[in-house]
Amino acid sequence: MSVFAVLDPAVRLAHDAVTGLAQVVPTALAIVLFTVCVRLALHPLARAAARAEKARQRLAPKVSALQQKHRKDPEKLRQALAELYRTEQSSPVAGCLPMLLQLPFFSVMYRLFTTTSGTTTGTTTGTTTGSTGDLLGHTLLGTPLGLHVGAAHTPAQVLVFAALYAALAGLGYLNFRRARRAAAEATTPAPGAGVMPYLSFGTVLFAALVPLAAGLYLLTTTAWSAAERAWLHRDAKPAPAFTKAA
Repeated sequence: MSVFAVLDPAVRLAHDAVTGLAQVVPTALAIVLFTVCVRLALHPLARAAARAEKARQRLAPKVSALQQKHRKDPEKLRQALAELYRTEQSSPVAGCLPMLLQLPFFSVMYRLFTTTSGTTTGTTTGTTTGSTGDLLGHTLLGTPLGLHVGAAHTPAQVLVFAALYAALAGLGYLNFRRARRAAAEATTPAPGAGVMPYLSFGTVLFAALVPLAAGLYLLTTTAWSAAERAWLHRDAKPAPAFTKAA
């Protein structure tokens, strides 16, 4: 049994929801609309993560000052940081929980749109319930939603995948610029900060490994993430740089 089998009940619910939408709109559009609904439901978690990130940025100069002051005494530094976060009612890991809570939802979406035709999302007493083949068998501009880019053999299919990757690359570039700007403004650069911005293009590479349906999900959720972050951080200002006292 696959380790992801625990997600099967949720995958069946997601499958039924997309199938219901596909009764009134094209299946490709149903995937997009369902993804938007899921991201809308997760928006409160994104807001919590944004608040935590803003708190870290606001406290960054004070953290840098404490690190400089107690650089030779790790224990005093730990105590000073704990007192700072207690006073500010914040935590250095405050944004981690909202992100972790989103992982099961994204895992369900990934499993739904990457399950190949003929694979079931669950069985009950030996009876098949909820095969995803009926979703991946539909088409977008003549291209099956279950098709991988390596199997595209007509000009129309190649164009569909090319448009998908171009859109993902465009979003990746926007995220790359944002990440580079954030790294440049950071008062204390994180380990690997120079490499992290390039991970923004990872969705393009990942999309090449999954069927078109999963690619549509990636495009929709990536576009949502970019727009959501721009909205939640629209009033963000660069943290004032910490200047070492003479």
